[in-house]
Amino acid sequence: MKDITIKIIDREGVAHEVLAPTDMAMNLMEVVRSYELAPEGTIGICGGMAMCASCQCYILSNHELPEMQDDEDAMLAEAFYVKDNSRLGCQIRMTPELDGLEVELAPEV
Repeated sequence: MKDITIKIIDREGVAHEVLAPTDMAMNLMEVVRSYELAPEGTIGICGGMAMCASCQCYILSNHELPEMQDDEDAMLAEAFYVKDNSRLGCQIRMTPELDGLEVELAPEV
């Protein structure tokens, strides 16, 4: 397994190109937290259980992502600033297929 490169635009509009391991079962929310791209306590509040939408992001690239599960869909139905390309970062596992993924963090509520 190898690291993949992903581009994350933080809530201030600053783009960060970061390396994400594909061999640690990390999700996008955990990558954002590990690089401290959002202030402590503003992302992943529920611990990655798809229960808070604090890790909502907009998918900017054309990568094929895992199908959205019911709990993620339900959470996004109640979240603020939702767009057609919204996903919860905690539900997107880092895999080799996501090399080059580009996302933007949704505004903090």
